[in-house]
Amino acid sequence: MPPKKKTKKTTKKNPEKSENDLQAKYRRSILDIAILQDHIAVQCESVMKVQSDRADLRRRMRDMEQELQHTKQDHRDISSDLSRQYKTMQMEQTNRVKRLEKEVSQLNEELVMYQEELRREKREREQVTQEKDAIIAELKHKLDNMEADYEKILHETLDSLTSQLSVARQRWEDKSTTLHQNYKELLSEFGLNALDI
Repeated sequence: MPPKKKTKKTTKKNPEKSENDLQAKYRRSILDIAILQDHIAVQCESVMKVQSDRADLRRRMRDMEQELQHTKQDHRDISSDLSRQYKTMQMEQTNRVKRLEKEVSQLNEELVMYQEELRREKREREQVTQEKDAIIAELKHKLDNMEADYEKILHETLDSLTSQLSVARQRWEDKSTTLHQNYKELLSEFGLNALDI
């Protein structure tokens, strides 16, 4: 008979210990979940910053494209204006050829100067256009890189979260199975059937 009393005493202590262990594991699980939620919040902030930077880069690219269009329009306007001035001067020269030969030669010199200015402006505008095209290409490349990095971060975060949740679920299932088995053994020691309760 004394061995039966010992088993009763140890069985009374084990449920309390199991319950304390279960509560401690539950608190640990809650802390793990809170840590994971903080990690997700940090990742979300990072993603939002990347999206904001991407929107800023797109806006800057649109602004630069508009500026390029304005520059091209200005170039066309100047070219058109210079062509118009050139035609006007030619007509005036035809009317005054005999009387104003000196003035014609001066106008020809001015024409050469205007043409040189036009060529210089064309060269400068082409250089500006090439620089802007290079900047736009670089910004597009950076945008593509940022999108790829953002996608990689998102996939890594989701993969990590999935694996952590799977591990936590497996631990809970193992603990739950062990706990149910212990309760069944306790009930059978008291002569009770777990299915009847």
